Amino acid sequence: MKNYLEFEKEIKSLETDLDSLRSPFGSEGISEVDTQKIRQTEEEINNKLKQTYANLNSWQKTLVARHEDRPKAKFYINKIFSSFTALSGDRLFSDDKSVIAGFGLIDNKSVLVIGQEKGDDLTSRIERNFGMMRPEGYRKCIRLMKLANRFKIPIVTFIDTPGAYPGLGAEQRGQASAIATSIECCMSLTVPNIAVIIGEGGSGGAIALASSNKVIMLENSIYSVISPEGCASILWRDPSKSLQAAEAMKLTAKDLLELGIIDEIIKEPLGGAHRDAETMAQDLKHSIIKNLRQFENYSRQEVYDDRKVKFLKIGREKGFEKSGNLADKGLGYKETLLNKLRKSSNKSKLFYLGIVALVIGLIAIVTVVN
Repeated sequence: MKNYLEFEKEIKSLETDLDSLRSPFGSEGISEVDTQKIRQTEEEINNKLKQTYANLNSWQKTLVARHEDRPKAKFYINKIFSSFTALSGDRLFSDDKSVIAGFGLIDNKSVLVIGQEKGDDLTSRIERNFGMMRPEGYRKCIRLMKLANRFKIPIVTFIDTPGAYPGLGAEQRGQASAIATSIECCMSLTVPNIAVIIGEGGSGGAIALASSNKVIMLENSIYSVISPEGCASILWRDPSKSLQAAEAMKLTAKDLLELGIIDEIIKEPLGGAHRDAETMAQDLKHSIIKNLRQFENYSRQEVYDDRKVKFLKIGREKGFEKSGNLADKGLGYKETLLNKLRKSSNKSKLFYLGIVALVIGLIAIVTVVN
């Protein structure tokens, strides 16, 4: 049974009519199927989907990112990677079912695959804790990322979580420390790591595994420091202002690409990834292979520097680059020419005002003489 969102009521009605037209069993018994009417209805559905999904606001995209039928990490892992071998446990407390991790093959090359898994039905969602990882989940990922780094194996992560689990037990076992250590581990890797946000990328729970060389988002996914409802509750004490919060937070893939937070957007099939999961998986596979090939000729230090520069330049026009001094192995900030001119003009305002006054004076003198 398909699930529909609030703004898909007309699409639901049309698809219900289409199912009736396709059925040869009508109220009067077996009848002839009207193929022409079916084609017209299918075309009408496609047009309605194009119109609807071309004009989604930030809150509606949030709802699509949370869609019950949206493909989860487990689906993509099974479709994209071969010979996948799952590994469990953090060697300290237990195994966290909200994250799937293990080694697999893509393009005949070994990769470490990590996927935050929400589950497909109520039973599996409870078992997976709705994709909200506990400290043992992050420690499992840290253990495997260090293992992959030791054996020069690239890392691919699938991000889909509303956030890290905020329960008492998780806090008692060091949730904040586990997230911070996971971020530190991601940033210190000398092998390429690619993060794909397939649904929700919420809070530190997502950032802990998305501090990567390449951050990719599906077209209708979201990535933010807090949920729109949480933001509205804090700022206005009114969760009903989620739309206003979502617009202000710039959490959509398009906004984040413009801000330089992410590196690529993968277009989804018409009506969202849940309407054609097979095509979505193939497109995602091609993107992952393409991005992994980009780092094939990078040294381990170059991979590390690429990631460091990526995050240091967020919010800046240019960012940090390798120093020209061979003795200096660090990264230095390089300003754009525009910034240099702007700073120079601010320091020399009086000088420029003097030049303007002199020009005006010369024009006045010439005018009087003539």
